[in-house]
Amino acid sequence: MIAEKVSTPIRVELTKKSRLPQVDFDNIVFGRQFSDHMFMVDYTDGKWHDARIVPYAPIPLSPAMHALHYGQSIFEGMKAYRYNREEIYLFRPEENFKRLNNSAERMCMPQLPKEIFMDALNELIRLDQDWVPRKEGSSLYIRPFMFATDEFIGVKPSETYRFMIFTCPVNSYYTEPVRVKIETVYSRACEGGVGRAKAAGNYAAALYPARLGQQEGYHQLVWTDAKEHKYIEESGTMNIMFNIGDKLVTPPTSGTILPGITRNSVITIARDWGLNVEETSVHVDEVINALKKGTLKEAFGMGTAATIAHIKLIGYRNKKYELSDPDSSYFSHKVSKYLEDLRRGYVEDKFNWTYQVV
Repeated sequence: MIAEKVSTPIRVELTKKSRLPQVDFDNIVFGRQFSDHMFMVDYTDGKWHDARIVPYAPIPLSPAMHALHYGQSIFEGMKAYRYNREEIYLFRPEENFKRLNNSAERMCMPQLPKEIFMDALNELIRLDQDWVPRKEGSSLYIRPFMFATDEFIGVKPSETYRFMIFTCPVNSYYTEPVRVKIETVYSRACEGGVGRAKAAGNYAAALYPARLGQQEGYHQLVWTDAKEHKYIEESGTMNIMFNIGDKLVTPPTSGTILPGITRNSVITIARDWGLNVEETSVHVDEVINALKKGTLKEAFGMGTAATIAHIKLIGYRNKKYELSDPDSSYFSHKVSKYLEDLRRGYVEDKFNWTYQVV
């Protein structure tokens, strides 16, 4: 898919001095070095207006800004890739747009028009195209987000909002297979809550139990249901999948689980390859018993930042269960390579998922 001509009027203010020469693309720390420009558009009086691209810089905030006190803040995560090391492509950007608006609806925020979202991506990435790495395994991370801007202390939906996008070059999120702990005390989300939305508060609530897990030597937690802590939900910043026996199993995206775009892509590919995939409730005991019997062939996380994160150890109730490192015959290894090749133009895009920007 090729980007159409931009239809949204976007005012552009160029940076006076690019910071690109300061970037060592061989040693990028994830999420620390930001591209030269950012996009902003404001919502007031029931409409979006003043779309602009400006130099990346701090933004002034009122101490009474609504998002700071009442948490009306949502975001997305995307990546831009060099296609055959030259052209720049996005991966399924319209799915990010849909999910952003689904999150906005749950958080009582206004819907963003599709043309603003897509035009902003096109123009911002075209302007900062030299920030998209050419190195294999690297990409340009894209962070669209929306937050409430009313200057008002009172619990009610804001009447004004700002939508923004900034970008940063990144290498791999995980550099090795990860160790995870099945969480049985704390909860990420509960039925009727905002777990399905990509809301900032979901991540804030996870920080403390995640830190406790990190102190025990784990990279991430595997969240379980808030009611009984018996069923697997997702892992940290990722959805999760298990290869048990002759089938791939993953929890269904319900009101407590974020509907991951990478997750959807992996399921689609697996089924296209003729594999047995079940989106079903996954009991913790099923996973532990499979570990003990040796029928759990692999476990892995799926997400934009991590892409495919192989899990090498699972902790549960003070016991640790190790998995074999996945080799080239494992599904997670094959699908990880296929996704990387697809995003970079090395294999045919049979699903029409890639979107050319430059």
